[in-house]
Amino acid sequence: MSKRDYYDVLGVDKSAGEREVKKAYRRVAMKYHPDRNPDDPGADDKFKEATEAYDVLMDSTKRAAYDQYGHAGVDPNMGGGSNFSDIFGDVFGDIFGGGGGGRGGRGGPQRGADLRYTLDVSLENAVKGATVEIRVPSLSSCESCDGSGAKKGSSAATCGTCGGAGQVRMQQGVFQVQQTCPTCRGRGKTITDPCGACRGQGRVEKTKTLSVKVPPGVDTGDRIRLSGEGEAGPEGGPSGDLFVQMSVKQHAIFERDGKNLYCEVPITFVEAALGGELEVPTLDGRIKLKIPPETQTGKLFRLRGKGVKPVRGGSVGDLLCRTVVETPVKLNKEQKAMLEQFQKSLGESSHAQSPRQTSWLDGVKNFFDDMKT
Repeated sequence: MSKRDYYDVLGVDKSAGEREVKKAYRRVAMKYHPDRNPDDPGADDKFKEATEAYDVLMDSTKRAAYDQYGHAGVDPNMGGGSNFSDIFGDVFGDIFGGGGGGRGGRGGPQRGADLRYTLDVSLENAVKGATVEIRVPSLSSCESCDGSGAKKGSSAATCGTCGGAGQVRMQQGVFQVQQTCPTCRGRGKTITDPCGACRGQGRVEKTKTLSVKVPPGVDTGDRIRLSGEGEAGPEGGPSGDLFVQMSVKQHAIFERDGKNLYCEVPITFVEAALGGELEVPTLDGRIKLKIPPETQTGKLFRLRGKGVKPVRGGSVGDLLCRTVVETPVKLNKEQKAMLEQFQKSLGESSHAQSPRQTSWLDGVKNFFDDMKT
């Protein structure tokens, strides 16, 4: 089955910058996250597809290869692509163990596979940072044989077919073809007395518990590299890395956009008309917000420094509060009569006291006048 275009998966143009790609991924990831779609078996595939697209489009090297050669340019099975790297780059390399080593050369121990773990974090923990424990199933080095695959007290022997090279040459007419040794399957060694615990594989399935430090300011799509916490390499080879990818949960009050936070603040009809003061929440606690008279729905109040400090540095974002004037409901007869009396009291000045409605009505009138002409 052919893969979809990565740009189509995230719904962005080929000219999209990192910010647009990240925002698009956050939207798609939140929509198809398996935890939010337990009854949709296809959501998990769409979530993984979006993550794969994000991995490529956020890596300049991979993206260039993809733009030139398509999926073949980033498919390791097709000889393209580049090394898997985290978007934090060297910023957190020292904190989280640095970069992973290269793959073992031919005939030497091979490096284990990298693993990826999606970590759901609350908005509060993403903004302020936290330390969380995760349980990761992986292939770990067998303790009984120290990863060699051979029974304790014995050792693997050099393959008699390839002489330890892991590959053999086959003569086909005038051509010589080099292929993986069929006896040792490229390992260069054979095990005559395999370990009973791992059955000669040198690795066993285990679930390990790891402590992950989430830096303040992370966002959906950011990931942390834990060096050496991936799968153990075959035959005692070095372990791969574990990439912990962040997925920030939806919040009941706040919505995040980069370093800024947004929230809606419902206000009463009276507060909107006469003004007032009310408490609004921030991630640091409550703060008083002054509502001026004649406030309309949609007015934004900016609380500076009450947003998010980006994980890569820079100034702290702001909290933007959007007012929503709430129409009173379940009025009794007396209240309805008072409002009707209020409406009558406006008289001919009602249009002047509702400038947006007046402007809208004028626009409607002009629209129909233009249609007649």
